[in-house]
Amino acid sequence: MRRIKTYWNEIDASKRRIIKPILGALVGAALGYGYYATIGCSTGTCPITSNPVISTLWGGAIGLFAAAG
Repeated sequence: MRRIKTYWNEIDASKRRIIKPILGALVGAALGYGYYATIGCSTGTCPITSNPVISTLWGGAIGLFAAAG
Protein backbone atom coordinates (compact mmCIF):
# COMPACT_ATOMS: atom_id res chain seq x y z
CA MET A 1 0.00 0.00 0.00
CA ARG A 2 2.88 2.32 0.75
CA ARG A 3 4.24 1.91 -2.79
CA ILE A 4 0.91 2.89 -4.29
CA LYS A 5 0.77 6.04 -2.18
CA THR A 6 4.33 6.93 -3.12
CA TYR A 7 3.63 6.40 -6.81
CA TRP A 8 0.36 8.35 -6.61
CA ASN A 9 2.11 11.32 -4.99
CA GLU A 10 4.74 11.38 -7.75
CA ILE A 11 2.12 11.84 -10.49
CA ASP A 12 1.40 15.42 -11.59
CA ALA A 13 -1.85 16.94 -10.33
CA SER A 14 -3.14 17.40 -13.88
CA LYS A 15 -2.68 13.71 -14.63
CA ARG A 16 -4.33 12.74 -11.33
CA ARG A 17 -7.45 14.71 -12.31
CA ILE A 18 -7.74 12.47 -15.37
CA ILE A 19 -6.71 9.15 -13.85
CA LYS A 20 -8.95 9.28 -10.77
CA PRO A 21 -12.33 9.44 -12.61
CA ILE A 22 -11.21 6.80 -15.11
CA LEU A 23 -10.26 4.43 -12.29
CA GLY A 24 -13.55 5.22 -10.55
CA ALA A 25 -15.51 4.42 -13.70
CA LEU A 26 -13.64 1.14 -14.22
CA VAL A 27 -14.14 0.02 -10.63
CA GLY A 28 -17.81 1.07 -10.75
CA ALA A 29 -18.35 -0.81 -14.00
CA ALA A 30 -16.78 -3.94 -12.52
CA LEU A 31 -18.96 -3.65 -9.43
CA GLY A 32 -22.05 -3.03 -11.58
CA TYR A 33 -21.39 -6.17 -13.57
CA GLY A 34 -20.61 -8.05 -10.38
CA TYR A 35 -23.96 -6.98 -8.97
CA TYR A 36 -25.69 -8.24 -12.11
CA ALA A 37 -23.82 -11.55 -12.00
CA THR A 38 -24.32 -12.28 -8.30
CA ILE A 39 -27.67 -10.71 -7.40
CA GLY A 40 -29.28 -9.66 -10.68
CA CYS A 41 -32.95 -10.03 -11.41
CA SER A 42 -34.37 -13.50 -11.86
CA THR A 43 -37.69 -12.42 -13.38
CA GLY A 44 -36.26 -10.03 -15.98
CA THR A 45 -38.58 -7.19 -14.98
CA CYS A 46 -35.95 -5.09 -13.22
CA PRO A 47 -34.85 -2.41 -15.69
CA ILE A 48 -31.28 -2.05 -14.44
CA THR A 49 -30.23 -5.40 -13.05
CA SER A 50 -31.80 -7.65 -15.69
CA ASN A 51 -29.38 -6.53 -18.43
CA PRO A 52 -25.59 -6.84 -17.97
CA VAL A 53 -24.81 -3.90 -20.28
CA ILE A 54 -27.14 -1.49 -18.49
CA SER A 55 -25.97 -2.67 -15.08
CA THR A 56 -22.32 -2.18 -16.09
CA LEU A 57 -23.00 1.27 -17.53
CA TRP A 58 -24.87 2.41 -14.42
CA GLY A 59 -22.08 1.10 -12.21
CA GLY A 60 -19.52 2.94 -14.32
CA ALA A 61 -21.49 6.17 -14.16
CA ILE A 62 -21.86 5.97 -10.39
CA GLY A 63 -18.16 5.18 -10.02
CA LEU A 64 -17.27 8.12 -12.27
CA PHE A 65 -19.37 10.56 -10.29
CA ALA A 66 -18.15 9.22 -6.96
CA ALA A 67 -14.49 9.54 -7.96
CA ALA A 68 -14.92 12.99 -9.49
CA GLY A 69 -16.68 14.41 -6.44
